[in-house]
Amino acid sequence: MSQDLIAQDILQQLVSFDTTSYKSNLALVDYVQEYLQSYGVDSQLVPDASGKKANLYATIGADSAHPERGGIMLSGHTDVVPVTGQDWHSNPFCLYEEDNKLFARGSADMKGFIALVLSRVPLMLAQPLQMPFHLAFSYDEEIGCVGVRGLLTLLEQLSVKPAMCIVGEPTSMEVVIGHKGKVSYKVDVTGHACHSGQAPLGVNAVDYAAQLIVYINNMAQQSALNGPFDHDYKVPYTTLHTGSIQGGTALNIVPNHCGFEFEIRYLAQQDPAPLVQQITDYAHHELEPKMQAVAKGTGINITQIASYPGLLIEPEARLVTYVKQLLNNEAHSKVIFGTEGGLFQQRLGIPTIVCGPGNIDQAHKANEYISLEQFELGGQFLDRLIADVAQP
Repeated sequence: MSQDLIAQDILQQLVSFDTTSYKSNLALVDYVQEYLQSYGVDSQLVPDASGKKANLYATIGADSAHPERGGIMLSGHTDVVPVTGQDWHSNPFCLYEEDNKLFARGSADMKGFIALVLSRVPLMLAQPLQMPFHLAFSYDEEIGCVGVRGLLTLLEQLSVKPAMCIVGEPTSMEVVIGHKGKVSYKVDVTGHACHSGQAPLGVNAVDYAAQLIVYINNMAQQSALNGPFDHDYKVPYTTLHTGSIQGGTALNIVPNHCGFEFEIRYLAQQDPAPLVQQITDYAHHELEPKMQAVAKGTGINITQIASYPGLLIEPEARLVTYVKQLLNNEAHSKVIFGTEGGLFQQRLGIPTIVCGPGNIDQAHKANEYISLEQFELGGQFLDRLIADVAQP
């Protein structure tokens, strides 16, 4: 059986585990751990506080000729986005092939890459590797790169860290050298309720939330006009966006609560802290005094939900040119979606790129798929990478 057919069998197993981010991924990591152990490869789990989720980390070729070189980390996340409310034509947790495409939740983002990596474990073991490969599979990437942080702590304790990292998110097998960072926040506005006929005597939480949302939107417009800019992106500036809002109970009651969530997706070379400070200053110094002049106990609370840094590596960096050479493709790009790559690079100093099979346009939607062509290209790249690492 060819390596790609083996990879398809592994992918069929991986997608059968419903690892939607709010669920456990232990069944999947147990499967991966047992698979690796069947080849004599030990792995380490890094669980979350609940013990219901875990990262997995394994090293192949630790006894290679030059372990001090650190080796190459192949990184992927095991969680997937929900299928709720989506019109799937087949069972999203059962791999289905049609028209040279493999359909299932996570097939593109990004269990396809993990399946290809696992299918190449026997090849890694059979080669005289000159430096090790490290497999790093995380949880809860889809909700803000949350789970990988425990894995980062483990890696920080290693005497020799990976020398480079390839995050296998779907990029159509093109080298990605950058993506934006993200911070997201939950805002709770506490007002003072009263009958709507006495509206001036109350503090309308919805009105004050709306003022803050408008302020954030004005900041977004200023960013679009004034930058800074990075024209490698389709949207070449930092964006601010309000995504959800809830407030009020009845039209004839001045609402005493309103909540909303907003995010900032910022250029990797930009610090989002001043933008966040500008928003909090407006909330606390402009809006809250007006609210509290009417009723004590009112106010605005802003809480961070998630945060991960952007990724940026120079086009001339050794890792970039190395992978381009293996791909025989000089193109590179920057993408709209985030990854764990920025954390590996910023916190651990590991040069990182994003490069994997499949297209992000097929992810996060009904009937997600990875084409057989992309699946094969991903496997061919890994074969060339392993062969090159085995060269003395």
